[in-house]
Parts: sequence; C-alpha cells; structure tokens
Amino acid sequence: MKFNHQYFDIHPEVQAALEQNLPVVALESTIISHGMPYPQNVEMAKKTQQIIREQGVVPATIAIMNGKVKVGLSEEDLEILGKSSHARKVSRRDLATVLAKKEIGATTVASTMICAEMVGIKFFVTGGIGGVHRGYEETLDVSADLDELAQTDVHVICAGAKSILDLPRTLEYLETKGVSVIGYQTKVLPAFYTRESHLPLNDFVNSPEELAEIVVTKENLQLKGGLLIVNPIPEKDSLDAEFIQTIIDQAVADSFAADLTGKDVTPFLLSRIVEQTKGESLKANIALVYHNAKVGAQIAKAYYELLK
Repeated sequence: MKFNHQYFDIHPEVQAALEQNLPVVALESTIISHGMPYPQNVEMAKKTQQIIREQGVVPATIAIMNGKVKVGLSEEDLEILGKSSHARKVSRRDLATVLAKKEIGATTVASTMICAEMVGIKFFVTGGIGGVHRGYEETLDVSADLDELAQTDVHVICAGAKSILDLPRTLEYLETKGVSVIGYQTKVLPAFYTRESHLPLNDFVNSPEELAEIVVTKENLQLKGGLLIVNPIPEKDSLDAEFIQTIIDQAVADSFAADLTGKDVTPFLLSRIVEQTKGESLKANIALVYHNAKVGAQIAKAYYELLK
C-alpha cells in the first residue's frame, strides 16, 4: 500500500527490516497510556520489545507524536507516552484529527492495524482486542477493532477479546464480518484473564508454521482482512474464572451506574478490576502480553521463512 511519508516517522531499525523483507511485529500504544499505570506500563513495553527481538524479529511500537505516526518508539518516546496524562486514545475516527492537531496519541488495535498496513507490517501483537460491549442492546457499543479486522490486512495475535466484553456476541460479530478466528493450541476462545471460555472455535493450529501456511494461502486468494489468532494466557498466570468473573460483573455494573460510554468504558473497567484484584489482574495482563509477543514473533518469523 502506498502511504504519505510526510505523516510517518519510521525508526531506522524498522525501516531497514522492511526494506530487507525481514519479519517485523507491530505493537499498539493504548496499552501503555490507558491500559496500565506508570512505571509498569513502560517496563512492560520495553520487555515486550525485548521478547520479540529474542525471537529474531524487529518490534515496532506505534504512536502519534509531533504530527507524525511514529513506527518504532525509542526509550525516550516510551517514557513520554507512559507518563503522559493527556495522550488521546486514537482509533480510526481520530487518526487524521490527532495528526493534524499535532497531539500526542496512543493507537488502539484498529488504528495500529491501519498504520501497520500502510507501512507494510503484516503481524501485530496485543493483549486483547475490543469487541461487543455488554448492554449492546441498549448502547449499540461495538469496538472499531472488529470492523478493522474485516477490512485491514494485518494479522492480530492476542489472548482473545477482553473478558469485560460480551464474548458470545463478539464472536458472532466477527463471524458475520467474515473474520477467521484461529485458536493457537486451543479449540475454544480464551477469555483474556483465563485460558478458556465455553465458546468453541471453528479452527485451531498447533504451530507457527501451520499458521504461516494459512496466511500465505489467504494472501494467494487475495482475501481482504486480517486473521485473529487467539493465544491463551499461560496456565501458571491464569486467574480463577469464578473469582475474576465476579469482579468483572461488578465493574461493569459500576460503569453503567456511572453512565460511561464509548472509549471511556474500557480504561474505567480495567482500572477497577486491577483495584479489586489487588493487582493480580495487572500481573495476568502483563503475562499474557509477553506470551503473545513470543508467539506472534514466532509466527511472523515462520511466515517470512516460508516466503524464501
């Protein structure tokens, strides 16, 4: 895809990898600015990048800074973003405005996918995607992440949709949009903080090589949209399902009572859950991001090996 270079600032390490057709994995920045407190957010971002590099793959964290889409953040950039109290949460609808106003912006799953596709990055690791919010029948609140998966050719590795969401409706929405949801060493949809839900998946793979074959076949067929690869949290880091569900249900009820809508809902819920679990949910969140980074990098590497 052609893109307007005046709006992009690509880190030399990322640029070199793209020019040499080497594996690169994109990372979002909302998880840094809105998903975790400082300094854990910056520590997590740095270690995630390190895990990807250990697999022989180049990490590319994406954010909006100084009127540019920065693809690949320096340690200084990560500190600025991690400490910022005014970073905008940037989805598709916000991208042009935040760039034009030269505001600092953290990219969501949707906008990270858009920017990654523009520069030629095919794989993207995150914690969990957005989805259909609970109470959809009244609010019609659906994350832009789902429509982006249907139209943007970037493949997303995550621990499923965030379990604060309506998981059955999220899976149904993805099916309606024609998005393939593929379990990585699982036959059921992971529930973010826990390894399993009651929702079966149509497809699963056991290795990065199997997944790479699917990606290549999809490209050969010229099918639009990204694959959603769901990778369960490691068993040792998984929270007790009944314990976390009780806390999530109360947090969701609190968000309704506070009349929160749109992009304010998820940060509120995640913060409330961290508080009520005394930090255990944050530990789980960090653990699943690291696991996704390792698996995502392995998949990206297997894909580029297949192209040789």
